[in-house]
Amino acid sequence: MGTDAIFMNDNTHPHIARLMRSYLESETIPQMECAAGSRDLNPIEHVWDMLRRRIAGRSVVLHELQQALLQEWALLPQ
Repeated sequence: MGTDAIFMNDNTHPHIARLMRSYLESETIPQMECAAGSRDLNPIEHVWDMLRRRIAGRSVVLHELQQALLQEWALLPQ
């Protein structure tokens, strides 16, 4: 991570585990706390939603999924 990175803590179980909290504190990684379930505040959730919609619109079988995701990822607007 870059020095200006902020870890977005959305209170999911992996993010609030004692081991994770200890690691973030020991590495002095800044955190942004969010209310649990506040998906609209997390920008990556919008990207996942876009990918989900684009993949749902394609006729993809499981073994083609990785390639389809990579193609759609490259097409996402920045």
